[in-house]
Amino acid sequence: MRIVFAGTPEFAAIALNAVADAGFELIAVYTQPDRPSGRGMKLIPSAVKSAALARGISVLQPATLRNADAQAELAALKPDVMVVAAYGLILPQAVLDIPKHGCLNIHASLLPRWRGAAPIHRAILAGDTESGVCIMQMEAGLDTGPVLAERRTPISPNDTTGSLHDRLARLGASAVVDVLRALANGAPRPAIPQPASGVTYAHKISPAEAQIDWSTSAEQIERQVRAFDPSPGAWTSFCGEKLKIWAARALIGDEFASISQTLSSDVARAPGTILGIQNGYLYVGCGSNGLAISEIQRAGSKRMQVASWALGNPRCVGERFTMDAADRPMVTADSKAQRNTTPTM
Repeated sequence: MRIVFAGTPEFAAIALNAVADAGFELIAVYTQPDRPSGRGMKLIPSAVKSAALARGISVLQPATLRNADAQAELAALKPDVMVVAAYGLILPQAVLDIPKHGCLNIHASLLPRWRGAAPIHRAILAGDTESGVCIMQMEAGLDTGPVLAERRTPISPNDTTGSLHDRLARLGASAVVDVLRALANGAPRPAIPQPASGVTYAHKISPAEAQIDWSTSAEQIERQVRAFDPSPGAWTSFCGEKLKIWAARALIGDEFASISQTLSSDVARAPGTILGIQNGYLYVGCGSNGLAISEIQRAGSKRMQVASWALGNPRCVGERFTMDAADRPMVTADSKAQRNTTPTM
């Protein structure tokens, strides 16, 4: 069975390697053009391109698949099936019709929930307790096609987008190999239409969403911190400086009330106020309840424990985290590693 693979980030590279390791014939790999990155803006290949070249697989990098030349090039490969994972380019109907068995997409959600670009972020932001992957027969609509296979996994209270991404990538790789084996054996999986109810859309993440609004609940801010780890990083402002918050836990009800009694009694409790530092946590008041922060990052520095940050800010108790920093990107020592680590699905 002649397979063409299309994908770009690490999520897709894991699936590419799994398909290759399973012994399938990969006749070509499509990935997005190399992108400039770093201080020197050097062109960097995608994770999928690097994986394909390491295996000696031909790599194609058209800027679009909408023109006739790109479509003719794909048709000349005579693929039986095309596997798509976080490719990042629109596949028009003319492309979907080229492979004998169509195009299969690895989507990181339990469809029809979280169709669209950022399903992992959105699941954590919404407080979902379960996620998964679907292998979908692609249609022209946005993630509307019938589902051939599904794998589920719980979302733990400690999951970040990074940890859930890695788990879903492995599940997706395993699931697509199972679907391809069934297809190669002449017993394709039944295509089950998605239900009409329960449809939600995972819109692309905007940088503004990573800014913390301390007037919201501690639970919502905790989810925001987890959802934007490793990228773009939930952030706030302290004395005009941007700070990223990397690890935090919501304190609710009796737990917050109990801890509050041990903190400075003369500190105003407006949202965003630093209430105290104890046992390696920085306690901050929110619109409701409070947040215990354990890991933080200054611009130009690496992540650090809050105890280390507090050494440089000994009078921070009673001060407030605010939303008044200039709307500019925060460049940190970890930025290069974080860039483009989370796929669009």
